[in-house]
Amino acid sequence: MRPRVLFVSTYPELTAMAGEISRELGVPMDIYEGGIMRDGHLYAKKREKELDVIISCGATAAAIKEIVAIPVVSVETGTVDFLNALIKAKQYGDRIGLVSYKTERLENLEYLKDVLQIDFIDFPYSNKEELERQIEDAMALEKLTVVSMGNCVLEVAAKKGLRGVLIHHSRRAVEQAIIAARNISDLGRREKERAERLKAVIDYSGEGIVAVDRDGNITTFNPAAEKIFDISASVAVGRPVSMLGKENGFDVLNGERRQELGRLIKINNTQIVLNKVPIVVDGEQVGTVFTLQEVSRIQRLEHKVRKELYSKGLVARYRFEDILGQSSAIRETISKAKKFGRTSTTVLIEGETGSGKELFAQSIHNISSRRDGPFVAINCAALPENLLESELFGYEEGAFTGAKKGGKPGLFELAHGGTIFLDEISQISPKLQSRLLRVLQEKEVLRVGGDYILNIDARVIAATNHNLYQLVQKGEFREDLFFRINVLNLRVPPLRERKEDIPILARHLLRLANQRHGTKAADITEGGMALLKEYNWPGNARELENFAEKMAILAESLVIDEHFIRQLLEGHAVYKGTWPEQEKERDDCIKVKIGPLRDMELQLIEAVSSRVKGDKKALAERLGISRTTLWKRLKELEDEGR
Repeated sequence: MRPRVLFVSTYPELTAMAGEISRELGVPMDIYEGGIMRDGHLYAKKREKELDVIISCGATAAAIKEIVAIPVVSVETGTVDFLNALIKAKQYGDRIGLVSYKTERLENLEYLKDVLQIDFIDFPYSNKEELERQIEDAMALEKLTVVSMGNCVLEVAAKKGLRGVLIHHSRRAVEQAIIAARNISDLGRREKERAERLKAVIDYSGEGIVAVDRDGNITTFNPAAEKIFDISASVAVGRPVSMLGKENGFDVLNGERRQELGRLIKINNTQIVLNKVPIVVDGEQVGTVFTLQEVSRIQRLEHKVRKELYSKGLVARYRFEDILGQSSAIRETISKAKKFGRTSTTVLIEGETGSGKELFAQSIHNISSRRDGPFVAINCAALPENLLESELFGYEEGAFTGAKKGGKPGLFELAHGGTIFLDEISQISPKLQSRLLRVLQEKEVLRVGGDYILNIDARVIAATNHNLYQLVQKGEFREDLFFRINVLNLRVPPLRERKEDIPILARHLLRLANQRHGTKAADITEGGMALLKEYNWPGNARELENFAEKMAILAESLVIDEHFIRQLLEGHAVYKGTWPEQEKERDDCIKVKIGPLRDMELQLIEAVSSRVKGDKKALAERLGISRTTLWKRLKELEDEGR
């Protein structure tokens, strides 16, 4: 990149000194030698657009300042610099002529004449024309020693046969000028960058931005505002809002200049959200900024964001309305979960596999104040330790072999402002338990391979199908982490504890299966539903969902009956003792229908009698009584039933 500083020198020694100091300070700059007599000021004007700052001295610096719009730094000429030149000139004779720029005449030079006994004639000038006249006047005097800081003046004197002494600038003065120029250049560049950034923000903002000064004149009018008001910035900027007319909608910019946010208005038949913010400096309002955004654009952006979040799985789809059931167990659980949802406290959800723990987690998120934030879910048992660590906490580029270029944010980062759901948290290794505990305590995340801390704000909902406290007692789960996540505890009841909900769930799941597979199984008979309620469903709602899908696919009639369900269940029940027919086959179990005590006792005796095939002696032995006592008890039961 070309240097942005130009040094206009007036004599060779100054040129050499400036170049040397420039290299020492590391300040790149162009150097041009030539004062105003050699049009150095015009050269500076020619280069103005490509420069940040110009350095020169004396009249040349003054001439440059008059014709350029960028900063000009003048190399100061000190009293000592003048005295050194005057003392040297005195060696040639008493007749001395000082050709100097007016502003450089030091007030104490006249006083020093008497002190140092140096007399000189002053030939001041303020521009090129005056310099030329003063040179002619000085040259008219004989035996004159000319003192000046411009080499061109001395060259003219030499042609007239006059001696000349050059006023040299001190190294310190040149160094200070170059440092000042560097600082001005750096500051100017930063200001340009800031201005360009601000311009880019304003010009490429999706919102219309209009700024007015204290008198109501428009000072800023970006392209989005041009579209909204249907008028160009060249017409609007510099004009009072009141003169632009109501037909373009500018009347919304009139009125009080107090703050107003989220006002819904209409401009040119377009719904607009208007924000109005005063600009206050030292307690005085000096203007107002208006931002305007089309409602349709907001809706499009919201749709796009939601679509992207859904595609990434960062949205909670389920709500409490999606949890089916009328049993007291499920109603009480929902009521408790809703109370939890109104807070941002950590929740531990306990429940068997397939009982709907994530359904409750998503519902809690969707009723909370974080519902507009992301919902990030991960199954902690599905990934090995090292992969789970990088997924939860993220990693930096090069953290490990195969790490993605640029690194990757972790799930805690993605959940910022929302909720993270840690399913099967009991499966996290002790190492990750320690890292997770720090995240929960400090609200900070350190990426794998990272060297800086990221602050995160994510609510944690954990879930487990194990008894965590038993794992704590066995030393398999950290006690401090257990108490950290077990702030609010929610137990999701298994399906066997709410069997009255099975008909509602079964019919709903059957309809969903029909939609997926194009089948037409419309309903289930009461007898078939009774069989479904007898089964314990160890896999809970997930198992029932799979069974409903099997019914929909295999059913040959619109209504599924008891016989068909029994056939499916006989092939489906894989857990010993979960199906009634299997329970009948066990020698140590008897199924008794709840009723009056006499009836249940008769059922027991009849069932055992059936097992021993009517052998009274064996029957008495199995019941633990004598045959006489058995006969008496049967007679009593018979009499009670009359």
